[in-house]
Amino acid sequence: MALDIQLTLSDEDLGHFTQAMREAQDKAKDRKGAEIIADARKLLEEIQSTSVPSFIRERLDSVEAMIDMASDTGFGLPPEDCQRVLAVLAYLAEPVDFIPDTVPALGFLDDAIMIELCRQELRHEIEAYEDFAAWREEEAQRRGEDPAALTAQRADWAEARRKEAIERMHRRRRESYISGEWRPTLFSVR
Repeated sequence: MALDIQLTLSDEDLGHFTQAMREAQDKAKDRKGAEIIADARKLLEEIQSTSVPSFIRERLDSVEAMIDMASDTGFGLPPEDCQRVLAVLAYLAEPVDFIPDTVPALGFLDDAIMIELCRQELRHEIEAYEDFAAWREEEAQRRGEDPAALTAQRADWAEARRKEAIERMHRRRRESYISGEWRPTLFSVR
């Protein structure tokens, strides 16, 4: 039997998380990004075998993608967005938070909420990174190269997507001529 529980955070509730994020960002300023990422990865490994509710597990599982996005030099996440990711990772790796991580089943609830808030704020960057990573994988396969060895950059991906958009636009126009939906009378050359 599944039980659906909806959690609504008021502005005041979000204020607590915002304050906690600011404190995590302050702590993260004195630490190197690689160190924060290593601590977060270590924690993720430690909690792999821990039984947590699926809401929490889903958010914890998404952290690896955020780590990849923040550490991928080819994608080049802007520094302010990278700091947001590092702050949530620092909060995640911090054993003392709103709900101590040692509390069975719910110890990572506050961490999951913090992860979700970060995911919501960076959803466009996360979607772009997922597209970038998929494009890089496809590009490596097309070239017959190892994806790890491919030095594709964000600009390469953006240019490839720009060319795809232009080709899609041209293809749609050609298809509209063929289907008879539209006849070029205004811009036809005689």
